[in-house]
Amino acid sequence: MNRIKLKITALSPLAIAAKKPGSVSEAEDHIPGSVIRGAIASQILQLSNQETPGISEQNLATGGGEFEALFLSDQPAIFQNAYSAIAKIADESNPHKSKPDLISEFVEDEVMVLPATAVSSKTESGFKPKANGVFDTLIDRFCADAYNYPFDPSDPKSLKEKTDARVEPYSGFYSCKNGKYRSHSVTTRFLTRVGINRQRATSQDDILYSIEVLNESFVKNPQGQNWHPVVYRSAIIVNNEDLAKSLTSFINDNSQIFRLGGATSRGLGKVKIEAEIEYAVSNVKTRITKFNQQMKDRWQLWSVFGEAEKNLLEGRQYFTLDLQSDAILTENWLRTTVISPKILCDFVGVDNEFAGMKDGEEKDNFLKFEVAYSSYSYRSSWNSAWGLMKDIELVTNRGGVYLFSTSQKNEKLWIDKLKELELKGVGDRTSEGFGQVQICNEFHNIFREDAK
Repeated sequence: MNRIKLKITALSPLAIAAKKPGSVSEAEDHIPGSVIRGAIASQILQLSNQETPGISEQNLATGGGEFEALFLSDQPAIFQNAYSAIAKIADESNPHKSKPDLISEFVEDEVMVLPATAVSSKTESGFKPKANGVFDTLIDRFCADAYNYPFDPSDPKSLKEKTDARVEPYSGFYSCKNGKYRSHSVTTRFLTRVGINRQRATSQDDILYSIEVLNESFVKNPQGQNWHPVVYRSAIIVNNEDLAKSLTSFINDNSQIFRLGGATSRGLGKVKIEAEIEYAVSNVKTRITKFNQQMKDRWQLWSVFGEAEKNLLEGRQYFTLDLQSDAILTENWLRTTVISPKILCDFVGVDNEFAGMKDGEEKDNFLKFEVAYSSYSYRSSWNSAWGLMKDIELVTNRGGVYLFSTSQKNEKLWIDKLKELELKGVGDRTSEGFGQVQICNEFHNIFREDAK
């Protein structure tokens, strides 16, 4: 598998609409993979009658070859969602301030989605040092249930400063550098437009509408005067190395011809896309090892409340699936919001009933589903090629967390499978950005006493 890193620089406002049934269209807080996929495919087809560097004209004209391998094959290229690379960073230039101001800045670090188990103070939510901090509750909740002890997390600063101790789920995008966590977000505005009479080529009476768009620029601080373009980060996963190089060359040679989202004929959606093939080594094994070590440490810490009915960690290896984008999950032809052991084994091509088992062993001893934290929503979108609305889909919201365990003897098997799963994704329509997944998100290792 080859990973092509994308750097998308907004050169005009982006009209990326989130179409939900029964509501007015709102702007997305990211660029969906389906939008990037459609834009690149559209430009390849438009240039098919010209000399297109890197992509064979003959292949495009016949509808086969490289174009078919990228978009129409059984294993098409996977276009992941693009998230904002503009982070909120604490301004530490003035050491006399008790709480520093936040400035916006472009960062090169990977942008991730906070897990659904992350919480923060109800009154001053957010990352330190501006707010009270964010921490994760997955491991502590698991241990508390095993010890039959109620777990009610509270704001870590409440005891010292006698403030409101309540916490609530905290979601969004984040990045981390040198142990410092930063939140990522986008800003929007409304553009008001008037309808045009096509016969007179003048404004039409009684036709006035507004479009919510993603802003194309930002200032580092509220008092700043210099505007900087908003940058998004994404990736394309391609099986064939030669095809990955051809696609990278095509994107770089035509970096400023792409248009994303709607209303492109009215000047919106202009972007610059830069591509680079990344030869990164997977650190899935490291994350799984660290996660299990943290579980053992917290299990020992919770032992002050007595003995658990059963040592759930003995002979078991734990891992999580953390959704980095909305996912479309199906089981027995029905939509679901839970990744069951059967679904997961189907994703990775493992026989859950017999693999790694001995006579007399329970079936769930191979792979056991422990707990899930997820929610759902409905999504639809527009298919530009067909000129039709896509079907309304029940989706599992990004940030969903699924905890599994397996016997330690199957550790190597699952590490190899999970490395591949992290690239391919889970569920349906993964080529459009759905089902991006991360194994053992490192934020699960942030506990209440060390809120970030």
